[in-house]
Amino acid sequence: MDTIWRIGELARATGIEVETIRYYEKTGLLPPPARQANGYRAYGAAHLEQLAFIRHCRALDMSLADIRRLLDFLQQPQADCDDINLLVDAQLLRVRARLASMQALERQLIELRGRCAQPHQVADCGILHELVAAAHGEACACHAPGTEPPVVQAPR
Repeated sequence: MDTIWRIGELARATGIEVETIRYYEKTGLLPPPARQANGYRAYGAAHLEQLAFIRHCRALDMSLADIRRLLDFLQQPQADCDDINLLVDAQLLRVRARLASMQALERQLIELRGRCAQPHQVADCGILHELVAAAHGEACACHAPGTEPPVVQAPR
């Protein structure tokens, strides 16, 4: 006989929060479990395996929609896997875009950090002055015509 888990036990076994497991059930990502006579959910090995699959895909930063598609593919073992390749290729593009964005962020932070190389008073902090100037520029660029942008004071 299969091992039966309650939702809390399944959460501990998979490292997935109880509320997340319920959400996966509600959205159809995880099949509903059988109910015991006392009304408790009774999860089996298939639930454990599917949650482990979902967790691994989430660790690869895949969307729930993409995970749903992958789970659908698992139900069609004779189907061609070209669509799976396309799905993973699209995920690679998203990851590469995020890496480029993070590298740009790193360069900005390095440049910002370079504005305050020596210890001095906050009033003379190049980092804060740069952040205030950038915030002022953004506020000026996005405020509605005919209105005044919010005022951000530089440190004194």
